[in-house]
Amino acid sequence: MGTAERHGTAVDGGTAPTRRAPQAPDRAISAAGGGREAHGPPVVADEPAEHPVYKPLWVEEPARRRRMPDPVREAAVRAVLVVAVTLIQAVVAFLCTMAESWLAFPMVLSSVASTVVATWAALDVWVTRQVWNQRNGVVSVPSSTARALRRERRRARREERAAERARARIRRRGGAGRLSHP
Repeated sequence: MGTAERHGTAVDGGTAPTRRAPQAPDRAISAAGGGREAHGPPVVADEPAEHPVYKPLWVEEPARRRRMPDPVREAAVRAVLVVAVTLIQAVVAFLCTMAESWLAFPMVLSSVASTVVATWAALDVWVTRQVWNQRNGVVSVPSSTARALRRERRRARREERAAERARARIRRRGGAGRLSHP
């Protein structure tokens, strides 16, 4: 690359400036390759620069798994909180024991009790999930018993609504349409 090309003048002695590719700033690193990339077509040195192209901070991706049902999620949050408190109590009990504090014995007792509660909370998540699946069925399984139960309940509700409409229709007519009148 010669001096004339670097300064934007024509090499053949003309007055037309040459076009150069713009230098990409450091923040314009591509996500795929990690190298620099130029944005847009090459720009003439005398033209004003266009607005820079900004990349979003994050890209929304679809969830890989379906969201947990509300009761199961609530039980899981409870379990996480109880386990966190249990771990904190265990650490405090250990530190009190190392420091030979009078608080060591009560903290060890509360840590044992918290371990029992944390085990119960973890089992609660599992039981809540099983109960929810049994009541609402697993959508992806074609032979789900819950789906058959829902179908039967829908059919019964439909028949009950049809019977109620028929009774209301007979009441509106004032008994007309009966085969025998008293």
